[in-house]
Amino acid sequence: HRGGRGNAVENTLPSFAWGLIHGATTLELDNGITKDGTVVVWHDEQIVASKCRDTHPAFPADPAYPYVGQYITNLTLAQIKTLDCGSQRQSDFPMQLTYPSIRISTLQEVFDFVECVDPEHTVQWNIESKIDPVLPNRTASVETFVKKQHAIFAASPYRESITFQSFDWRTLIAMKELDPSVITSALVDHETTLPAANGLSPWLGGLDLNDFGSTLGIQIANAAHFINASILSPSAYEIAPTPALAAADMVRRSHQLGMLVKPWTVNRLDIADELLRFGVDGIITDYPDVVRRWAQQQNMAVAPKFPKRRVFSCMAEHSRE
Repeated sequence: HRGGRGNAVENTLPSFAWGLIHGATTLELDNGITKDGTVVVWHDEQIVASKCRDTHPAFPADPAYPYVGQYITNLTLAQIKTLDCGSQRQSDFPMQLTYPSIRISTLQEVFDFVECVDPEHTVQWNIESKIDPVLPNRTASVETFVKKQHAIFAASPYRESITFQSFDWRTLIAMKELDPSVITSALVDHETTLPAANGLSPWLGGLDLNDFGSTLGIQIANAAHFINASILSPSAYEIAPTPALAAADMVRRSHQLGMLVKPWTVNRLDIADELLRFGVDGIITDYPDVVRRWAQQQNMAVAPKFPKRRVFSCMAEHSRE
C-alpha cells in the first residue's frame, strides 16, 4: 500500500524499494496529474505540510512559490520536483525510515526504477487515479486521468501486469471504454456508498445500489460486476460501530460473479485472519513484511524477495535529479 508506507515515506522510491525487498507481489500506488499533464505518483490531491517541505522556487521569483498547500493540478512538474517529500516521518507510522530530499516521482520514473530491479517484469501493479467527483476542480478530469495513465500503461513492458483502480467509478468505466483489456478494480468504502441529495452516490458512476440486490455487500458486488470490474477492493474494516464492508456475503457474491476480492488496508493480523476465513484473494497492507510472514505461517505461497543490494543500487541510480 503506497509502496510500503509502514516502512518508508509513502509513494516514494524508498517505499517501493522496501516493498520489493520484503517480497510484495504487487506495488500499490496513487496517481495525480500536474498542470502540464504529467502523471506523478502521489496520494494527496494537495501538497500537505505534514509530508512535504518547500526547498526553493522552480525559477527565480516564481509567483506560485511556496508550493506546499497547493493542488497538484495547479503545479507544474518542475515546481513539484523542488519539494522534499522524504524528510518527515508520519506520526501514524513511527517505524518509517526517512529519506531526506527524496522527490515525488513520475509514474514513468517508478516504472523505470522497478524495471531496473525486476528486468524479467514479474512485479504486479495496482495503480489508482486520485480523483474526486465531489470536488472536481481539485484534480484533472476523468478524461485526462484515463488518457494520460493509459498512454503510459500501453507503452510499458508491465502493461499486462497493471490493475487500474479507483473510488471514482467513472474512471473505471472510461478506461474500459478506451481499452477493454485493462484490468479494473472497484474501490469502495462506506463514504463512497452514501447517497447524495438525488439518492445516488457521486462515486459510483451514476449507479443506484438499490437496483443491485438486498444487502450492502451483495449490492456492491453486483454493481462492480455491472461496470465490468475484475476485482472488488473494499475497506477491510471501518471505525466502530460501522461494520466491515469486506464481509462474507460480499466475498461469496463476488466469487459467484467471477470477481476477485482484495481488501485494503489490512494492518492487523486478527483482521487478516478473518478475511482469510471469508476467502479473500489478496490483502493490501502498509506492512508487507509482516503480512508475508503471516502468509507463510498459513502455508500460502509467497513471492521471492529481491536482493537488497540490487534494489538499493537501482534506487540510488533512479533517485538522481
